[in-house]
Amino acid sequence: MSPLPPSTTLPPPGARNRWVQRLPFLSLALFLGAIAALVWLTREYDADEQRTTLLNDVLWMEQNLRFQLDRNEIHLQQLGAELFAGTSLSPQTEASLAHLLNPERGLVQILWLAPDGRLAGALPPRPAEAAGGNRAPTPATFELARSVGRPVYGPAYPATGNAHHFEVHVPLWSDESLLGVVVGVYSLSDLVVRELPWWFSERYRVAVLDADGREIAAKSKVAPLSPRLAYSMSFDPPGHGLTLQITAYKSETRWIPLLLGASIVLLGGIIVWSVVQLRRQLSRRQQAETALRTESAFRKAMEDSMRTGMRARDLDGRLTYVNSAFCRMTGFAAEELIGLKPPMPYWDPERLEQTFEVHREIMAGESTAEGTEVRLRRKNGEALDVLVFEAPLIDAHGRHAGWMGSVLDITEQKRAREQARQQEERLQQSSRLITMGEMASTLAHELNQPLAAITSYNSGCINRLQGDELDPAELLDIHQRIARQARRAGEIIRRVHDFVRRAEPRREVLDLNAVIRDAVGLIEADARKRRVSILADLAPALPPVAVDAVMIEQIVVNLVRNAIDSMRDTPASRRRVEIATAGDDRFVTVTVADRGSGIADEISARLFEPFFTTKPEGMGMGLNICRSIAELHHGRLGFAARPDGGTLFTLSLPVDLDSA
Repeated sequence: MSPLPPSTTLPPPGARNRWVQRLPFLSLALFLGAIAALVWLTREYDADEQRTTLLNDVLWMEQNLRFQLDRNEIHLQQLGAELFAGTSLSPQTEASLAHLLNPERGLVQILWLAPDGRLAGALPPRPAEAAGGNRAPTPATFELARSVGRPVYGPAYPATGNAHHFEVHVPLWSDESLLGVVVGVYSLSDLVVRELPWWFSERYRVAVLDADGREIAAKSKVAPLSPRLAYSMSFDPPGHGLTLQITAYKSETRWIPLLLGASIVLLGGIIVWSVVQLRRQLSRRQQAETALRTESAFRKAMEDSMRTGMRARDLDGRLTYVNSAFCRMTGFAAEELIGLKPPMPYWDPERLEQTFEVHREIMAGESTAEGTEVRLRRKNGEALDVLVFEAPLIDAHGRHAGWMGSVLDITEQKRAREQARQQEERLQQSSRLITMGEMASTLAHELNQPLAAITSYNSGCINRLQGDELDPAELLDIHQRIARQARRAGEIIRRVHDFVRRAEPRREVLDLNAVIRDAVGLIEADARKRRVSILADLAPALPPVAVDAVMIEQIVVNLVRNAIDSMRDTPASRRRVEIATAGDDRFVTVTVADRGSGIADEISARLFEPFFTTKPEGMGMGLNICRSIAELHHGRLGFAARPDGGTLFTLSLPVDLDSA
């Protein structure tokens, strides 16, 4: 496992990071704004170009119309002299008039008036005048032209065919007087339609508006589609409120700028979509980083609070991870341990071989679920007892990548267990001393008998040696008796010494019947004194058991003494303690039965509690110590009521199968 290094704890996003995150969006907004401004400026530039073109074309049209009207005035003046000559028109003059009346020049009729305003002639003639199709020249215009002596244009007026005409009065002077006025009648429609070239008509719609804004002539009947590109100007001459309105048609679609703009919009949309997706991914990544930081902080806090050391090793036994508890336990820093291979610096130098063997077992996957106890050394040299639990380390791909171990410091627990064991041992010795103190007078009496017998036999020998009657056979028998009594006394002293001596527990395979007989030998004198008989029914062939003889003697003596004490109120004929042994393939049992008053139910629940006793002089530790001794030998101590009165204690000890 690869631990999360401290560097993975990312700092929280600050103001600088927030600006860095917003910078792409600001750049994108500026980019799109610049693109939009570029497109708008391009369109405005195109519109200005079109408007400039419109103005140039309008100026050209105005100049062209004025040039045409001026040229017609000149031609009318030139023809006036011949018109008022009083003779018939020459073919050349008629040709010139016909040329003037060409529809492309706008004139539809030419009149020549006498100085008094009377019609002197007209071309074409005016047969429709009677029908009201044409009207007489405007007198006001005639008078004005005659008075100012130069050409004057008259107002527009409706004519036949839904047309509008206007006149130009060209006075013609001789050296002495007015010869007459030549009137040219223009058709607004012909002037506008025929005078302008075709290319102008394709680009613009030209209309003539009267003083009231009504359209009285137009180049085209198609309505203009681009009112933004329109221009109006006064139509002077002829003036009188006429206005020329020129409006551009919708220009030809410029596909390249349009496609360029569409491409920019499409790319801008793609960029916006990409940035939005990137922002979402970035947001998810930030959420994942936040969750990772939270999880890392949680794991770090959990690891720091653990009292169990954790370590990880790869398949070669190299340390890849240690937690803070393991570092505190061994005294080494993580930097001093990561990457090391066995032997580790925290191994006990005095137990390198044993530790290596444990390491090989762990690497081979032979560690037990109960853990392995190992002695280590801290960095300062102190001994450290630990319990190691190992488990396979599986990586994210499901492969066995090493071993993960949890290490428990059991130094204090072991020290406490050792102190408890020593305390238990001292308590057992104290219990035995108390028992022996209670039996001291009885044992003294028991010892007094062989000593008195020895003294008596010794006096008898002395008497025989001082007398004359010396029988060697009799002396031999007396000394043999002395020797038996001495052995008896010595055996009693040995039993007392063995019983009260303080020694380390020593379990060995023994004959349990012999142990019981020794225990009975210690207590039988007290039993006789209290008129209690002890009956031993020992099985002849018990399986071997591995026990500490002194401890088992202590149990038997304690149980027999309790049995004797329980029969204080029992008739003397029934005061009997029965000891029996039995065995099978698994357990050997020792039973101690009495005929006492039994154990009440309220007492039975607390019988093995420490310092609980029913005897005024008791300490309440006897049965508790007996049960502890039985459990130390992996056995059990229990009791039950006898059907016909009394109590039956049972001690079960496991058979030593290795010696069976």
